[in-house]
Amino acid sequence: MFSLLWELFITFFKIGIFTFGGGYAMIPLITEEVVAKNWLETSRLIDFIAISESTPGPFAINISTFIGYNQAGILGAIFATFGVVLPSFIIIIIIAKAFHKFATNKFVVGFLRGVKPVVVGVIFSVAITFLLKSIFDLSVLDILNVDFRWSTLIIFAVVFAMTRIWKKIHPIFIVLVSGIMGLIIYGLIL
Repeated sequence: MFSLLWELFITFFKIGIFTFGGGYAMIPLITEEVVAKNWLETSRLIDFIAISESTPGPFAINISTFIGYNQAGILGAIFATFGVVLPSFIIIIIIAKAFHKFATNKFVVGFLRGVKPVVVGVIFSVAITFLLKSIFDLSVLDILNVDFRWSTLIIFAVVFAMTRIWKKIHPIFIVLVSGIMGLIIYGLIL
């Protein structure tokens, strides 16, 4: 049991320390680690990501807690969450102590300018991957196996239309409408 807890901690510590750009930028690393360790299948991980986005709190904490709990219960949730949070905590303390040195350092500024477009590309890549999996039930490696999901496309179209019609619609309302539509379509109709 302790070896699994330690593995959860180390895995999420690595994810926490090597991710720049927030929760969405973590998704490729989380996918790589979790699927490679056979902790979750990709389709189940997508469900965990959806739940993590729908629940209050930072994405990184939510996803690590859910995966840790799935693997080892309460202790797994604690170890995974602590693992993902600790790197940011350490880095923030170091930066806070020497902020004035970092803020104008040409290497730090150059590094951050170089990382920004990569983060956008990673987030875009994740969006495409999830779009293929959610709507077409395709993985990037399995493009020829088309199983079109009309129900997911309908939910996507309704939510997209809502955001175009009501420009200032609150994200909580969008999540609620999506959840209710999913419940109706997948729970009652299909």
